[in-house]
Amino acid sequence: MTTAKFAPIHIIGGGLAGSEAAWQLARAGVPVILHEMRPLRETAAHKTDGYAELVCSNSFRSDDAAANAVGLLHEEMRRLGSLIMCAADANQVPAGGALAVDRDGFSDAVSDALKAEPLITLERGEVAVPPADWDSVIIATGPLTSPDLAAAVAQKTGETQLAFFDAIAPIVHRDSIDMDKAWFQSRYDKAGPGGSGADYINCPMSREQYDAFIDALLAGDKTSFKEWEANTPYFNGCLPIEVMAERGRETLRHGPMKPFGLTNPREPERKPYAVVQLRQDNKLGTLFNMVGFQTKLKHGEQVRIFRTIPGLENAEFARLGGLHRNTFLNSPKLLDETLRLKANPAWRFAGQITGCEGYVESASVGLMAARFAAAERRGETLPPPPPTTAHGALLAHITGGHIETIDGGASSFQPMNVNFGLFPPITEPVAYDKDGRKYGRGSAKNVARKGALSARALADLAQWMDGTKADAAE
Repeated sequence: MTTAKFAPIHIIGGGLAGSEAAWQLARAGVPVILHEMRPLRETAAHKTDGYAELVCSNSFRSDDAAANAVGLLHEEMRRLGSLIMCAADANQVPAGGALAVDRDGFSDAVSDALKAEPLITLERGEVAVPPADWDSVIIATGPLTSPDLAAAVAQKTGETQLAFFDAIAPIVHRDSIDMDKAWFQSRYDKAGPGGSGADYINCPMSREQYDAFIDALLAGDKTSFKEWEANTPYFNGCLPIEVMAERGRETLRHGPMKPFGLTNPREPERKPYAVVQLRQDNKLGTLFNMVGFQTKLKHGEQVRIFRTIPGLENAEFARLGGLHRNTFLNSPKLLDETLRLKANPAWRFAGQITGCEGYVESASVGLMAARFAAAERRGETLPPPPPTTAHGALLAHITGGHIETIDGGASSFQPMNVNFGLFPPITEPVAYDKDGRKYGRGSAKNVARKGALSARALADLAQWMDGTKADAAE
């Protein structure tokens, strides 16, 4: 078939999911019109008009495909020809066992690829409601969906719960960090893509310093909510640091400030009570973001409180933390297994608006939505990826899992990162070294189980890819 036989598919939103979806459609020979409202209409978190701009962390998290579900998702996406992963790999910065990127270089790479693709038409301007004559639309407007479009989706679905809060971590200028107090080290000295095993800046705290820091967080002046925002819940995977502190004084030192796997070279025999980590944010190594320090503290309070951290007394901030309101669907109720809106199958959804959480997860859902839409446009049927794969497990959660209820009958569906808990379990015994040492929090048995899940996923993905190629050739 020639491309002239296909009408274009419209994509609303030029974030990670929309950019990936546009790329996948073009690779399938289907023309695309990609609509992005920036810079004609700004959002509360974006700073540029680039495609796939990273508004929060610059980390794609673990790149370990054998023992981590998000690392497995990375590898599956690479095998599926992901533009997002190609751009990430080309713009990585040291981050221990994680894949982190130079955020500007990454966005530029995605933008350049989209502009150079002849089957992709880029249009700037807000789409409040998809016109009725658009017979195939992918809505990938992400967590910062414009109010008009969010209202249209709510009206179409009859749903009222479409939002939660997310928060942004501060970024610090590297040359303002006191390296006489801080040191470079990755947790457990683990090296990752482009890393050396000493990729994070670590700021140690004694128990007294930690207690004083917790007191300051709890007492700090915070952003107040508007009346219409008051009942919007947080996503547990990205809680503001002061909200974590409110859940218990030890919560932070067992979360983003955990000292485990880190040794201060100046006092190797004395373990810090807590550690603040900063991760490289750009290729030049001039900017570092505070890991896990998303916050709703007011800007003046952030500067005052975060400068009490040893090593950050004179910190200069390239960006302070903030809070924004995110939008997501009750997807298990509203979407079919190919991400179409049951109430209007011409609309597909992709990215964080579907209830996935995380950069890579968002892009992967964009990838799947595009492949389903391309097959539909070509008059073909594409089965969902097997639930034993990272893509299939995430899709199953979004479209068919966790339709639980809480008091009053409301849905308890919440945004989710990919994790091995979403995968069908391995039923056969898994061989492992019973004498194997513990690595971090994973015993030898647990590491072997994750390895078996990953191996099964990649084998099943290959079989699914071969089957879909054969179907397309018939």
